Amino acid sequence: MADEQKPAGSPSPAPSGAGGVNPKAGPAAGAPKTAPPKPAAAAPPKPPAIMAATPWDSELARDLRDRFPDQIGETSTYLGQDFLIAKPDAIISILEYLKLEADFDYLVDITAVDWPKKPERFELVYILYSFAHNRRVRVKTSIADGYRPASAVGVHLTANWLEREVYDMFGIEFAGHPDLRRILLPEEWQGFPLRKEYSIVQQDERWVRENLGIESGQ
Repeated sequence: MADEQKPAGSPSPAPSGAGGVNPKAGPAAGAPKTAPPKPAAAAPPKPPAIMAATPWDSELARDLRDRFPDQIGETSTYLGQDFLIAKPDAIISILEYLKLEADFDYLVDITAVDWPKKPERFELVYILYSFAHNRRVRVKTSIADGYRPASAVGVHLTANWLEREVYDMFGIEFAGHPDLRRILLPEEWQGFPLRKEYSIVQQDERWVRENLGIESGQ
């Protein structure tokens, strides 16, 4: 059967797409161009977290403040952890008092924190435990770089190795320590790994090369 003939003058069918617009065709000439979306602005850095400590009010805290009124600046607690902040030259007297008068006879640890932007760069932390009361207390003090706090070996023998570790990692020297030398790293090691300027990937390249026969310990 022959195809039907379209009447003369019949309009051509519109291209597919809404409104007769070919969806494959580009934007019409003269149409405004849409600017690409701007990237979202970076969120401002969050301020450092502040330890939400509360006042430590107990018989022991009151006794300490009465006994050392000019040496203890703060008695606080944080998540059940009691601590006091004292002047560096009062630490040994406070440790003696806690051991002999309050039964905190076990020196669990001595550690430090490096705050390089503070005038008193290092914070020393003494952690004590009482077997009689099943309690812990922390004694904190802040010292400048180069300050030599008194050794606690005369009060707690365990301070011997603990102070050596603090020296090994931070370079803090304890005055009166009987044998202050490195305890974890070789004596020839250069630098103190837990100081903030000591890169996490830094190694004593000379020692590694001479003793291990490789260029890097990484």
